[in-house]
Amino acid sequence: MLIYDICNSNIEKSINQLSNILATPIEYLKGVGPHRADLLKKELDIYTYQDLLEHFPHRHIDKTKVNRIEDIHGDTEFIQVVGRLTSLETIGENRGRRLVGQLKDSSGILELAWFQSINWVEKNLTIGSIYLVYGRTGMFNNRPQIVHPEMELYVAAQAGAKNVLEPVYPSTEKLKARGLNGRQIAGLTKQLFSLIQPKDIEENIPVKQLQQLRLMARYEAFYKIHFPPSPEEFERALNRLKFEEFFIAQVRLNLIRLQRHRTSRGLLFEKVGDYFNDFYNNHLPFQLTNAQKRVLKEIRTDTARGHQMNRLLQGDVGSGKTVVALLSMLLAADNGFQSCMMAPTEILAQQHYSGLSELLKGLPLRLELLTGTTKVKKRREIHAALLDGSLHFLVGTHALIEDTVQFKNLGLVVVDEQHRFGVAQRAKLWEKAVVPPHVLVMTATPIPRTLAMTAYGDLDCSIMDELPPGRQPILTVHRNEMARASVMEFIRGEIEKGRQAYIVYPLIDESDKMSYEDLMQGYEQVKSFFPEPKYLISMVHGRQPAEMKQTNMDRFVKGETNIMVSTTVIEVGVNVPNASVMVIESTEKFGLSQLHQLRGRVGRGSEKSFCVLLSGSKLSREGRERINIMCATNDGFKIAEKDLELRGPGDIEGTRQSGALNFKLVSIVNDKELLEKAKTIAEQLLEEDETLSMAENLPLRSFLQKQKGKTGWSKIS
Repeated sequence: MLIYDICNSNIEKSINQLSNILATPIEYLKGVGPHRADLLKKELDIYTYQDLLEHFPHRHIDKTKVNRIEDIHGDTEFIQVVGRLTSLETIGENRGRRLVGQLKDSSGILELAWFQSINWVEKNLTIGSIYLVYGRTGMFNNRPQIVHPEMELYVAAQAGAKNVLEPVYPSTEKLKARGLNGRQIAGLTKQLFSLIQPKDIEENIPVKQLQQLRLMARYEAFYKIHFPPSPEEFERALNRLKFEEFFIAQVRLNLIRLQRHRTSRGLLFEKVGDYFNDFYNNHLPFQLTNAQKRVLKEIRTDTARGHQMNRLLQGDVGSGKTVVALLSMLLAADNGFQSCMMAPTEILAQQHYSGLSELLKGLPLRLELLTGTTKVKKRREIHAALLDGSLHFLVGTHALIEDTVQFKNLGLVVVDEQHRFGVAQRAKLWEKAVVPPHVLVMTATPIPRTLAMTAYGDLDCSIMDELPPGRQPILTVHRNEMARASVMEFIRGEIEKGRQAYIVYPLIDESDKMSYEDLMQGYEQVKSFFPEPKYLISMVHGRQPAEMKQTNMDRFVKGETNIMVSTTVIEVGVNVPNASVMVIESTEKFGLSQLHQLRGRVGRGSEKSFCVLLSGSKLSREGRERINIMCATNDGFKIAEKDLELRGPGDIEGTRQSGALNFKLVSIVNDKELLEKAKTIAEQLLEEDETLSMAENLPLRSFLQKQKGKTGWSKIS
């Protein structure tokens, strides 16, 4: 139970006494009714008055500003004009059918076009009438055009122009066909405000913080974001509601963290014993970096408190996260507990198993691997050893979460590449112990600070931003298709030096026949440059049986083949220090984070390594920008920040499952300063009153209590 869940009877009584008008089903609002309500639910997720209140306009039209048609040029985005509708004509048949009209003012002619809801539009427009027309402009046959314009009789528009700034709301073609375009939704919102009062939109920021930041009241902010009297007042309202989104998120995350630190029961790792010390002093193959030592100290402190550790370990490619995980597992073994490590793919699980087996040679500890392809007899042996406690460490894939896998005393769960697993999948692991085990989630995809503060703010975060000594930065270059022969010659030169190379193809979907054919053609092309028997090539892709995939991978790892032709199945976990060249085909089809992960497969030895980004000659602006960033830096954190800017949080792997990013107004890219401010103020408030029991904080506590269950928050994001 969260701290703010514990509300006294007086608060609960006051909650029940408050008006609940915003919970009213949307069909009861005048002008909606059951049919429109069904559409609003399906098209815009508007079920209640509250949902309509939070359906914010995506722009405002300055009704005092009317342009002339001749003002439209190539850079014009949106425009508002007044003119006479001189014609309407239906062109084409069936799916090619469209409605085309012409609007004329004293300066020129504007073409209007509709591809949907044609019958409704035709029925509701009158040739010869004067209309106020608004929309996104484009050029068609060298003439200005607006597709699906918003139109209102000019006389009616003038009569209803009480606000200088008129809100325009997101709508859909199905809603427009029912008479609910962006402007008509504004009418419903106006109707809603005639029914509600300031007490219905409860304040959730304490008065002290409101005054400190000079924020407007919540009711006023909601009204003015919909119907602002001026651009300045709109900005004030927007700033208030943006701050609120960040502030509430930060308070919730901090409360979850506080609760875990103070009340969550956890296993006690009291000592650093013989297993840890023997490995550290006699078997560790290299000296730890300062970053690794710092993180180990944080883990040691966490596990010695008697509360559950819940730590996110971020480390760039090659920073040594696996050794930190192993040392944490040895700490668990010293205290009589078992550990497991879950990886998202069989290749990565096998890689971890092989690497850990090598590191643990000579130590009296048992390590096993459990995946979907583990034979029945071996599974039974593993299950028995887990139950009798003779098995110390288990590495595996999703197979670890099966009900038949039971531990005697699970103490530590390590989840690698955690964004590949769903919340429910991960939770099944820590349900396998009476007292929840300590949790270490690792990612080699660095998370931008702003994303970490919102999506992962309830976890304690460790960052390893230091590479082991001897690692050289990877030289990254861009070449287009015309330079393929010279790229292959470069690979040949590296092979002559005894090195190996990867050539990766963008097979995004293993069931995509065309992508599969591209891969096979690429494989044949590589063979033509590197003929057998002088050169040997491995190929790995998702359609291969698991055993064949593993055999081909093993041959490359052992140095029996010179080149690995592969899809992105080798994105994570493959460790071949002798590989010095990574060629990424059709680079423009990859995202930045994926390119960075692929590049990290080389540069794992002491020799100079290279990454060649091979693309077509025609690149989009964004594609070229991605390539330029990759060539400019090896810093995964800088790359992740840029990826966030280019693609937005919705496309960053793993964040879709986090309720923390269900923001309506804020952008974690563009509103960084506001996020920092909200985080600081939330932390200050909870330092003074971590139970939110002071009188001035009770409205915030009440708000959080009523929001419980409405978002997808979890203790482990």
